[in-house]
Amino acid sequence: MAADLTAFGNSLAVPGVVCLWLAVLLRAPGALRSPQQRGLWLAVATAAAAMTLNLPEVVSYAMTRGASYAHTIGLVRNLIGVLSAGAVLYFVAAATRGRRLRLASCAATAAWLALLVALDAAAPGHGTHTMPPVGDPVPSLAYWLVLISAHLVANTVCVSVCWRYSRRTESRGLAAGLRLFGLGTALAGLFWLAYLLKALSAGTWAMPALPLLMNLHGLLRAAAILVPTVFTLRRTVADTATAWRLWPLWRDLVEAVPHVALNKPRSGRVVELLWPPVPRNLLVYRKVIETRDAILILGEHVRPGALEQARGHVADHGIPEQRRTAAALARVLKDARRARLAGLPGQTGEAAGLELPAAIQSSNEGGDLADEARFLVDVAEAYTSPATTEEVNAP
Repeated sequence: MAADLTAFGNSLAVPGVVCLWLAVLLRAPGALRSPQQRGLWLAVATAAAAMTLNLPEVVSYAMTRGASYAHTIGLVRNLIGVLSAGAVLYFVAAATRGRRLRLASCAATAAWLALLVALDAAAPGHGTHTMPPVGDPVPSLAYWLVLISAHLVANTVCVSVCWRYSRRTESRGLAAGLRLFGLGTALAGLFWLAYLLKALSAGTWAMPALPLLMNLHGLLRAAAILVPTVFTLRRTVADTATAWRLWPLWRDLVEAVPHVALNKPRSGRVVELLWPPVPRNLLVYRKVIETRDAILILGEHVRPGALEQARGHVADHGIPEQRRTAAALARVLKDARRARLAGLPGQTGEAAGLELPAAIQSSNEGGDLADEARFLVDVAEAYTSPATTEEVNAP
C-alpha cells in the first residue's frame, strides 16, 4: 500500500513540473508588469525550478555523475526552494500591502540562504542532501531544521492570508486563485511537517505520501496562477459568441446609418472576429454602442404606436416578455431600415414614434451593458428570422 502510494505520487512528478512551467510561461508577460502578481509568479517559477531538480530522473542522473555533482544539485535545489518560500512571503506582504512585511520577507530569505550555505560548508564531505529512512540527515540536522523552518513559516503565513482574503473578496476569479494557491501551499506545508517529524522523532510513517503531497502542490499552484488566464479566455469566448450573434443586425443597421460606426466594417463576419477593427476586449462594447445609436436614429422612421402594433403580431405562447419585445423591435427596425435606405424623410424630436425598450433605456442611462447586449442578441435572432419579414411600419 505504501509503495503504491509512493509510485502514484512519483507518476505525477513530470505532469506537475510540466504544468508548472506552462503556467509560468503563460503568465509571465502579465505578471512581470504587475507588482501585485510578481511575487506570486516568482514563487511558482522558483517552485517549478526546485521541483525540476527533484525529479527522480534528475536525481538519478546527478548520482551517476559523482558525489560532488550530486551535492551541487542538492544544494542548488534547496536554495531555490528557500527562495520560493521567500517569494511566497513577499507575495503575502504585497497582498496585505505591508511595507515592513516585505522588508522582513527579503531579510529573512537572505538570512535563510546564507545560513544554509554556511551550514553546508561547515558539514563534513558529503554527496546529495537527503534525509534517509535510517541514519542521520545529510549534511546535518541543523541544516535540515533551517530548511524546514523556512518552508513552514512561509507556508503557514501564506495559507492563513489566502484563506482570509479569499473569503473577503467579491471577485470569483481572485477567490478561486487564492483558494487553489492556499490549498497547494497547505499540501507543501504537510510535506515539510512530515520532514520535521522525521528529523525530530525519526518517524517515517508519513514518508510514502511525500511525493504525492509535493506533486499535487505543484498542480494546484499551476492552476492558481492560471485562473486569470482561464477567466480571460472564458470572457473572450463569450464576447466572441456575442459579437458573432450581433453581427447580422449590426451590419444591416450600420449600412443604413454608417456614421455611427467608429471603424469601417470588415468584409465579412469571420474577418470581423479574427481581425477586429478595435481591441478585442472592446469588440462587444463597440457593437452594442453602435447598434444602439443606429436604433435611436432609425427611430425617426418609426410612426407612433408601431412597436406596440408589432408586439401584437408576436404570438404569446409562453414567450418571455423581453423576447417578445425583441421580436417586435426587430420587425420595426426592418421597416425603418428600408425607409432610411429609400431616402424617405424621418420625424425628429417628440414626433419620432419609437419608444426605446427598457433594456436599452437603462443602459443608455448608465445601466448594465451586459443586459443590453443580451437583449440585442435576442433582437438579432428575431431580426434574422423569417417571421419578421411582415411590414408593420409601412409608410
